[in-house]
Amino acid sequence: MTPPTLVDDRHWSLETLNKAYQQGYMAGLTGQPIDLQPYPADVLAAAWEAGWDDGQAQQQGALAERLQATG
Repeated sequence: MTPPTLVDDRHWSLETLNKAYQQGYMAGLTGQPIDLQPYPADVLAAAWEAGWDDGQAQQQGALAERLQATG
C-alpha cells in the first residue's frame, strides 16, 4: 500500500494542517498573493488560507501602528 499524498483530503494529520497554516501565515505576513496557495486538497487549502488571512491581518495591523506612530 502506498502512503497517502497531500492531494487526498481523507488523509491529513494535525501536523500537516499546522504546516499548511504556518506556510499560509508566513505568505500573508510577507505580502504574497493568495493565488500562491499550493494545496489542491480542500482541507489543507483551507488551513493555508486561514493562515494567510491571519498573516495579512497581522501585516495590516503592524502597518497601521507604524503609520499612527509617524503621523
